[in-house]
Amino acid sequence: MKLLLRTISIGRWSVPLPVLAWFLLAMLAAIAEISRGQDTINNYYIFKGVFEHTLAQKNLYLLYPGEYVDSNHYGPVFSILIAPFALLPDWLGCFVWCVLNAWVLFFAIRQLQLTDQQQQLLLLIGLVEMMTAIHNVQFNPMLTGWILLSYVLVEKQKDGWATLFIAAGFLVKLYGVVGLAFFLFSKHRIRFLFSFLGWLVLLFCLPMVLSSPAFVIQSYRDWLDSLVEKNAQNINALDENLMQDISVMGMIRRIGKISHLKNYMVLAPATLLYALPLLRFSQYKHATFRVTYACLLLIGAVIFSSSAESSTFVLAVTGFGWWYLIQEEPKQKWVQALLLFVLLLTSLSATDLFPPYVRREIILPYSLKALPCFTAWCVIAYQLLRKDFAVPALKTGN
Repeated sequence: MKLLLRTISIGRWSVPLPVLAWFLLAMLAAIAEISRGQDTINNYYIFKGVFEHTLAQKNLYLLYPGEYVDSNHYGPVFSILIAPFALLPDWLGCFVWCVLNAWVLFFAIRQLQLTDQQQQLLLLIGLVEMMTAIHNVQFNPMLTGWILLSYVLVEKQKDGWATLFIAAGFLVKLYGVVGLAFFLFSKHRIRFLFSFLGWLVLLFCLPMVLSSPAFVIQSYRDWLDSLVEKNAQNINALDENLMQDISVMGMIRRIGKISHLKNYMVLAPATLLYALPLLRFSQYKHATFRVTYACLLLIGAVIFSSSAESSTFVLAVTGFGWWYLIQEEPKQKWVQALLLFVLLLTSLSATDLFPPYVRREIILPYSLKALPCFTAWCVIAYQLLRKDFAVPALKTGN
């Protein structure tokens, strides 16, 4: 452990090894994908297309085979976020986009109420999933950072800024909506509510600067249609598209060959398990309860989404790692075993370090990447229902 957390001297600077590995590997992943050509950074061209098509007032959700493969599924406000990168040469815009994603998640982790050593361990736990997302030129590390920051800012009673990240995450990729649960932990709920609504209106209208009100309003309608269509494609693709629906529902559908399983059959009991801990009002005052619930949200946002893919799991593994680090010391053997389960089957199963045959014939066909995170989600839900969070107190750092 000491070897992993040691400090590396670079000239006059001393950099913790996890921090150096985080940014170095993010940059190498970006360079590797950019160097292979347009096909490997297809997602970046989709993102860039959101900006260009908004300017041209062209439907954001149609197929454009002359520009990229697949279609866009991000909200119209994404055109504003991606604009600075889309104006750069493709190789530079893609590189900066990837590094910024890694930095936002790093910055958010540094704001968590953890010791410096715990923060470095969280970087190591999430390192493979961050790289997986960067290799796919995805937005998920930034989104994870936004959710973490929304929690931190509510804790610091800066609800106005917290709700900016919640509204932005919701209007870009829906997952950010989980941050609305932090409303219950806020000491300024009226401010939280009105600032969220204010940001929602502002961000909804912001793409109109690049296009027109009529185009943006229509784009939100088109976005809803595209999400409904994508969900239908994901849940019907038992064998055709194994890279999607890596979720609890996907596991049940694929292991049991139950193509007709409806999402609500899993989401309904999951929603109940989300709601029941919130009836323990006396626990709200304990930081460990609030953090544990935030971890439940981060994991659940992925494993209960039919749109979950390998690069989405940076949210879930970050949430799990955060939960792991606040467990009592010394860590119990079952906690250590759960960490090993997540690292092996969730994180490493998507890499070349895992036997290709096992990955291709067992992990992918049955969506087993989701299994360790679902196991962790169940454990965390049980804790939230049964544990007295008054003791021990959450260790703080910084």
